[in-house]
Amino acid sequence: MPKLSEFERYIKELSQALGHRDRHAGFADYSRGLMLPIERKSVEPLAAHTDPLHVSAKHQWLHHLVAQSEWSDSAVLACVRDWVLPMLRRKSRFYWIVDDTGFPKKGAHSVGVARQYCGQLGKQDNCQVAVSLSLATECGSVPIDWRLYLPAVWAKDRRRRKKSGVPLTVKFLTKPQIALEQIRAAKAAGVAVGMVLADAGYGNETAWREALSEMGLEYCVGVQSVTTVWAAGTGPVPPKRKNKIGRPRTRWQRVPGATPLSVKKVSETLSARRSGAREPTRNCRRALPRCECGRRIGMRRGFALHVRINGC
Repeated sequence: MPKLSEFERYIKELSQALGHRDRHAGFADYSRGLMLPIERKSVEPLAAHTDPLHVSAKHQWLHHLVAQSEWSDSAVLACVRDWVLPMLRRKSRFYWIVDDTGFPKKGAHSVGVARQYCGQLGKQDNCQVAVSLSLATECGSVPIDWRLYLPAVWAKDRRRRKKSGVPLTVKFLTKPQIALEQIRAAKAAGVAVGMVLADAGYGNETAWREALSEMGLEYCVGVQSVTTVWAAGTGPVPPKRKNKIGRPRTRWQRVPGATPLSVKKVSETLSARRSGAREPTRNCRRALPRCECGRRIGMRRGFALHVRINGC
């Protein structure tokens, strides 16, 4: 029973973000239903399991809460964050984890459903995808933002949007663009700043990494193996000045005999020295190769990590 009473206190705390008190009971039933060990967790099976004697009325109540009631999911997530944050130990180092999650679907009517890559299945299939930003420490993690990805085919289909109730204010954004909006919102809300972690789906975009740098954030992200880097002591040179006539040159030049290498080749050269080698310290990071954009590249078990730490 202590666990149950703790769950009830948790739901009561989250209900404060719903606004009208009439939503509290439906929110509590919906939350309990999500914890049940059942395969389908849409409104109809949840109504049947939470109130089997009044399925029709419960179905209508839950559907109104989910589909029509005006409450902010961002406000609820903020309550979740405030509840969990004291348990993550403020003295620990924080991390902001960017990721996306796929939800397999069989129909075509759920908002955002399309044939796209689904992480749960490990292949492209019919699914919804949500982009998340989580706050994590060594003790645990908590999602602080969660947003449904709306594919371009959905964003351009006015009839489909109107039928499913997608607001006109919701425009098409790529997953990295959604993640940047989430990160900016977290900074504006005063969330404890942490190092940004992401896979190559995000880290491979130079503009995305540069946006993190402009916000003054440290990051450690994956990049594709074909990303080119400069070995220590080499690199492009500034463009030579032209005559006063014409537009000045802006592209950096490559000097003869110095060419960038792919991170895969760099990984192969470092693998011979991996055994018995210790992790690089801050003083020896200068030996790490540079990406063409100038940032350091670290190697971990054959994977490339694009690292920005304290502006280096």
